[in-house]
Amino acid sequence: MPHYLTSYALIIMIICFPKATQLKSRIILFALVLIAGFVYASVRQVYSVKSSKVIFKSVAELETITAESTTLTGLVDPTNKNFAFSISNKSFDGFNSSLQKEHFNDNYIESDKYPTTTFTGRIIDEIDFKKPGTYVIRVKGMFKVKGVTKEELIKGTIDVTPSGLKLNTNFSLLLSDYEIRVPRIVNQKIAPEIKITIQANLVLTTIK
Repeated sequence: MPHYLTSYALIIMIICFPKATQLKSRIILFALVLIAGFVYASVRQVYSVKSSKVIFKSVAELETITAESTTLTGLVDPTNKNFAFSISNKSFDGFNSSLQKEHFNDNYIESDKYPTTTFTGRIIDEIDFKKPGTYVIRVKGMFKVKGVTKEELIKGTIDVTPSGLKLNTNFSLLLSDYEIRVPRIVNQKIAPEIKITIQANLVLTTIK
């Protein structure tokens, strides 16, 4: 396996389990260093998610469905602009009924088999992490939903502040791109394209 794919796999493995030990922190660091192609350093600083809100919305002909999660985890490496994010599929709440949530987890996302959705990639626009301000950026990477991986290009903003980063983005994903099939009997209640909003606050973290 290429070293960069191994690195992304290591990052996702760690961020899916946020109670990191010192050993796990070192694995994250090692993975990020491999992606960047730098020589290993004993200390490294990355941005990690402190708080978040992820909302998805389906606006169909007969029904609008909204669900929300605050469990996004992830890292941004300011040295090379690489990132990795993960969210637990079962963490989403809202919907219009408990049965909808059950169908989301059991039938559409298959959360027991695919517990997380991940996004790994790179910020492709210039950003000065040392200079406070609002940056309009594009990120490009591999989105993995229900075991299906697809490259996505997403626009958003990053506010660089003295206390960290504020990330905001709105984008859409097609269910068909990720082999999520909606039964014909409910296709007027579930939109083929899902709108997603992500807001996250990240803080600078030193990894030893």
